[in-house]
Amino acid sequence: MNTSEVLRATVSAEPLSTAEAERQAWSPECGAVVLFSGIVRNHDDGKTVTSLGYSAHPTAAAVLAQVAGEIAAAYDGVRIWVGHRTGALEIGDAALVAAVASAHRGTAFAACSALVDAVKANVPIWKEQGFTDGSTEWVGVSDRP
Repeated sequence: MNTSEVLRATVSAEPLSTAEAERQAWSPECGAVVLFSGIVRNHDDGKTVTSLGYSAHPTAAAVLAQVAGEIAAAYDGVRIWVGHRTGALEIGDAALVAAVASAHRGTAFAACSALVDAVKANVPIWKEQGFTDGSTEWVGVSDRP
């Protein structure tokens, strides 16, 4: 019997808190909580980023929940909290936050890494970056619904 649990899987315009993710993921049975915070940086591919926005397909929240459920099914005994931002973000804002708790660190690290990779590969959320030269670039649009 798999004892994993998805505590939260959300797509939101509201800021994400790693402290809240960690607090909700942890329980007395857990000796490890692994956190991932994908932070908006000020550069990409040699260009200076001045603005960044995320747009989500209407199915994004459901796909995020499905991805979290698949990771929970693959790693027994994990507790998962994951959230992705939408809208305009500033440099330094958290765009993706994941917390995975388990009894042991190896499982928590492996599940968190798999979760982040699966979110990036499967959840239909697209990023538009603005650069100092006035150009913009969409990331992830060509390979998503």
